[in-house]
Amino acid sequence: MIIAIDGPAASGKGTIGKRVAAHYGFRHLDTGLIYRAVAKSVLEDGALDNPADAIRAAQSLDPFRFAEDDLKADEVGKAASVISVIPEVRSALLAFQRDFAKSLPGAVLDGRDIGTVIAPEAEVKIFVTATPQERARRRALELKGRGQAVDEQAILADIVQRDERDTNRAVAPLKQAPDAHLLDTTHLDIDAAVRAAIDIVEAVRAGRGRG
Repeated sequence: MIIAIDGPAASGKGTIGKRVAAHYGFRHLDTGLIYRAVAKSVLEDGALDNPADAIRAAQSLDPFRFAEDDLKADEVGKAASVISVIPEVRSALLAFQRDFAKSLPGAVLDGRDIGTVIAPEAEVKIFVTATPQERARRRALELKGRGQAVDEQAILADIVQRDERDTNRAVAPLKQAPDAHLLDTTHLDIDAAVRAAIDIVEAVRAGRGRG
């Protein structure tokens, strides 16, 4: 079974994906970390305004080169949003993600184009969202938890800008697949959001004879 979880930044899709995968004993891939790894490589070894450097980094990517905490730094996230609009970068990372989706006994992938581009054949598709204000609040709390100084209004402005860039990019824009189940987490804590996601999976499995 493939479970595709899409949504904008700080919607909760990564944590939901990880916990849903653990619940079912499936492998989990946070596809955003792949793009962040490319961005981190570019920040260290190249120039963010040079698409050739991003393409080179994507083609030679070692997804385990960096620690996950390093990849979750705010500047890396911003850089990932920039390089992710480059078609050649997306193409280089496409095969890796599709191979992962075929993992047995099942796989959970979260990102922005899983249900529409990476795994349109996924048995379960969930689109996770929340208001920009709530997502900014969550991101601020996350950064404060790492000891970083935060400006919540600046974070909100960045999230709105990233949403605009992600939904309007020419290649694989962020959008809800027609057959995806909408999960609005604005007023849900993470436990409730995970339960809601599992309920969606179980409803689909029941409808398909628990395949």
